[in-house]
Amino acid sequence: MAEIRIRPATPDDVPLIVTFIHELATYEKLAHEVVASETDMHAALFGERPLIEVVIASINDVPVGYALFFPSFSTFLGKPGLYLEDLYVRPAARGVGAGRRMLEHLAHIVVERGWGRLEWAVLDWNEPSIAFYKKMGATAMHDWTVFRLTGKALETLALQDSKIGRSGDSEMP
Repeated sequence: MAEIRIRPATPDDVPLIVTFIHELATYEKLAHEVVASETDMHAALFGERPLIEVVIASINDVPVGYALFFPSFSTFLGKPGLYLEDLYVRPAARGVGAGRRMLEHLAHIVVERGWGRLEWAVLDWNEPSIAFYKKMGATAMHDWTVFRLTGKALETLALQDSKIGRSGDSEMP
């Protein structure tokens, strides 16, 4: 029987985490979007003001996956939540419980911290993951659509703020 362990990432895990990120991006057909470096990830995890947390899943002491997460906030609940950005298990290790153990661990963190929810996004074509999440009782948020600003669109919008000034006196449209 496989021994599955979940542990917090250490600075020595940063190269492994970046490798897992590349593997996940390849699986999601988004490898062309990855620009994160070991320096970026080290700063985000262990810098002066850490922004994210990571746990590593191991089977029989061999790392097989990771979960990367950070706090969110629900104004409706009036409480923080945990946003799961990445959950990844190497294909050869799938089906033995590492993904489930990571989700159990994250749920425990949410409850232990007194937070209100655990949430994440999944690509709509990823039927195996959707089935996995539903099996654990997760609910798809069909009424919500994710929006994102990046690159040129983000820069253009940010420039609008600098044209108005940062005094806080700008009027809402």
